[in-house]
Amino acid sequence: MMSASAISLDPERVTVLTGPTAGGKSGLALELAAQGCGAVGGVIINADASQLYRDLAIVSARPTAAEEAAVPHRLYGVLAGADVCSVARWVELAKAEIAAARASGRQPIIVGGTGMYLTALVHGLAPVPAIDEQVRAQVRALDTASARAALEREDPAAAARLMPADRQRTLRALEVVRSTGRTLADWQQRRDGGLGVAAVQGIIVDRPRAELNARAERRLAAMLAAGAREEVAALLALGLPAEVPVMKALAVPQLAAHLAGRCSIDDAMAQALIVTRQYQKRQQTWARNQFPDWSRVCPD
Repeated sequence: MMSASAISLDPERVTVLTGPTAGGKSGLALELAAQGCGAVGGVIINADASQLYRDLAIVSARPTAAEEAAVPHRLYGVLAGADVCSVARWVELAKAEIAAARASGRQPIIVGGTGMYLTALVHGLAPVPAIDEQVRAQVRALDTASARAALEREDPAAAARLMPADRQRTLRALEVVRSTGRTLADWQQRRDGGLGVAAVQGIIVDRPRAELNARAERRLAAMLAAGAREEVAALLALGLPAEVPVMKALAVPQLAAHLAGRCSIDDAMAQALIVTRQYQKRQQTWARNQFPDWSRVCPD
């Protein structure tokens, strides 16, 4: 594992900085953007699904106003809570920002831990045909347990990969196999439109698990002190459907349960910490499996 000071940005490639949540990606991105390439520095482009939403500045640990003023930041807080950003849509937005950064002479630095976004950006998107609207309506009408049972019958490999409570991905896998007659994994064997591994300078921020766990705990405490509870209360007041992505961001369901009187704030934060640590572990596994050759760095 290399030190942060040893990183030298490659002006010929797009820099992609990923790793587990609370690992220090944002701080390192600021250092790299200040280094940049040439006199103008870099542009930080968000690849974190929760940080896309303007309603989650605190809970998603979005860069502060001072940080955004110091270095250009793109795709942070750009969507309303009711909006849903598909992988294809994010890739389109990110490519536009990469082109704009290049046009201004700045280094594009993609930063975030949403694995689906980064895989699609680098390797491309699976050419899945448009889903039949009647099939989609039937699938989306299923409750989570029924959708899970159907997926276990119709695409058992996908069911084995997905967590039972992962409604969004379960519905997606089910609608694909029903509409196209082929599993999503089959379609993903061929991808189109990616930047390509050679065009990307990949950097994975990583730390020992115990250190990550401690950082997650400190981050959650800081969020609560900064007004995370009030931010989630304002989000709930919008009356959004429970299935939209913003409602499932880390710590949102737990704080929502507390605000509804179903648990104490201590219990809510304890559950949020468990979920965050589980997410950190999945992110580490994803980075190790998807991009084993990328440089690994521990900030500080």
